[in-house]
Amino acid sequence: MNVTANVLVALVAVLHAYILVLEMFLWEKKPGRSLSGFDADMARATAPLAANQGLYNGFLAAGLVWGLIAGDPTGFRVQVFFLSCVLVAGLYGGFTANRRIFIAQALPGALALAAVLLAR
Repeated sequence: MNVTANVLVALVAVLHAYILVLEMFLWEKKPGRSLSGFDADMARATAPLAANQGLYNGFLAAGLVWGLIAGDPTGFRVQVFFLSCVLVAGLYGGFTANRRIFIAQALPGALALAAVLLAR
């Protein structure tokens, strides 16, 4: 179960690193605009906000990587903390921004958090 938990945590970290790239560097290009559904003008106007969001997603990814490489009990605690942050952010985003965020962010975070807790 520990291997499954680590794989899920790593996948959530990769997901958030990918979101960082989309929001910070590709927001005004086709991949970012496909994600947001914005036209070129709106993407340009919202790019600073998206970059800020991307930076926070990078912090989540970094925290999850830290949790994977830190020894216990620190690694476990860090994973639980950052996966809880992912889950809360996913729930908030799903309720306030776009329902797809429930599936894209909250669900992977919840599954990884459950696996980490069950592996303990």
